[in-house]
Amino acid sequence: MLNWIWLALVAISVLVGALTGRLEAVTRAAFDGARTAVEISFGLVGIMTLWLGLMRIAEAGGSVRLLARAIRPLARRLFADVPAEHPALGAMLLNIAASWLGLGNAATPLGLKAMEELQRLNPRPDTASDAQVTFLALNTACITVVPATIIAVRVSLGSADPTEIVLPTLLASCCATVAAVTAARLLARLRPFRLPPPEHRGEDP
Repeated sequence: MLNWIWLALVAISVLVGALTGRLEAVTRAAFDGARTAVEISFGLVGIMTLWLGLMRIAEAGGSVRLLARAIRPLARRLFADVPAEHPALGAMLLNIAASWLGLGNAATPLGLKAMEELQRLNPRPDTASDAQVTFLALNTACITVVPATIIAVRVSLGSADPTEIVLPTLLASCCATVAAVTAARLLARLRPFRLPPPEHRGEDP
């Protein structure tokens, strides 16, 4: 779908440029945009390499596991249907902690593992469980402690204070997370979205 949207935007731009006699301006803007994209990409390399390296050191030092341990009490309330010692809970906690620290590469496989383990507990394989929906909401509207990518973009574009967005981003992502989790929990109680009680719970073989 996204490919079709981009294709439509390009086609409309060329058509409008041809009809208004400004096709040369459209072409020039396309090349200017491509050049700017390359310049920004090269500007990102240094700071992203530094940040990811620091985060890898933090991960190896156990920061992810410490953060996961700190948010375990809250996770137990959000995922009351998941047994305390089930692998799904551990994978979810590590995924959330890694996402908060900006470790996207580490968070992705943990998120997939968490969904796989949650599916083992799901008595209806063709329907997402409440725990899966809540976890997806948490993962999508993830709290961003340090928006490294945006900071890197601002640095590459010569921002006078590239880190000034840290607090607004943290507040916005916290609000988004609260809204997403609240919506997931409230919608689960509405009749159209409420799952009937299963006859049995899926268990690991």
